[in-house]
Amino acid sequence: MKKIALASLATLALITSAHAEDMKVTPLVTHTELGYIETNGNTKTKTFNLDANAKKSWGKHEGKILLDGQYSEDSGVETKNKYLVELNYGYAFTDRISFDYLAGYKVDKFSSFDYQFYTGPGVKYKAIVSQQQNLTVEANILYAIDQYADKHYDAAGVEIPYPNPDNVAVASTVNGEKNDYASYRAKGVYDYLFTKDTKFTQELSFRGSFEDSENYFVYSKSALTSKLSDIFSAGISYKVDYVNLPATGTDHTDTTFTLNLIMDY
Repeated sequence: MKKIALASLATLALITSAHAEDMKVTPLVTHTELGYIETNGNTKTKTFNLDANAKKSWGKHEGKILLDGQYSEDSGVETKNKYLVELNYGYAFTDRISFDYLAGYKVDKFSSFDYQFYTGPGVKYKAIVSQQQNLTVEANILYAIDQYADKHYDAAGVEIPYPNPDNVAVASTVNGEKNDYASYRAKGVYDYLFTKDTKFTQELSFRGSFEDSENYFVYSKSALTSKLSDIFSAGISYKVDYVNLPATGTDHTDTTFTLNLIMDY
C-alpha cells in the first residue's frame, strides 16, 4: 500500500507540475515605433506616426494587440488620418503550429471607407525558426464588413471631399452603403538578422472576398532596425496599403515612409 501511495503521489506531482508549466505566465512584451515632425515659419506641417504592438503568453495561450496609425496636417488642414487596430488570440498545438483568432478594425478618413471590420479563426505556422532568420505564415477565414463613407454635395451637385477646409455648405448627403461578406486573409512575416544589432523585417498580407475576386486589399511593410541600447533602436520603414476597388477620386495605393525611434521592453 505504501508503494502504491508513493506512486500515486509522484504521479499527482508530475501532473501538477505539467499543469503549472502549461499555465506559466510570461511578462508583457511591447514594441513601439514613434515618429514626429513639426515645421513652422514658411511652412506649417505636423506629421505623426505610431506603430505599436504588445503580446502576453500564459502556457500555450497568447494574446496580441497591434496599433498602426498615421496623422498629418498642412497649415492646420488634415492631409492624412488613418489607423488600424488588430487583436489576436493564439493557442499553440505544437512548437510551430497554433490556432489563431483575428479581429481587426480600420479607419481611413481619406479612403472610400468610413471603416472596415473583419474577424475569424485561422492557423499560424512557423515555417523557419533559426537564430538568423524566421518566417511565420498565417491564414484566416473571415467575416468582413466594409462601411463606405457618406458622400456630401454642394448646391451645384458637386461632391465635397473630406476634410472640406473651405467649409463649403452641404446641400445634400448620400449615405454610404455597407457591404458584408465572407473573406480570407493570408499573411507572412519574415525576419533576417544581419548582425546581432541590425534586423530586416518584411511583412506582407493579402485580404480578399470569396464572393468577388476583384475585391481585395494588400498591405506590405519593409523595415530595417538597428539597436542603440537594450531598449532603444532606430529604424526606417516603408508601408504600402493597396485597395483594388477604390472609390472614384481616390488612389489604389497609399504609401508611407517613416524614420522612427523604437522602444522594446
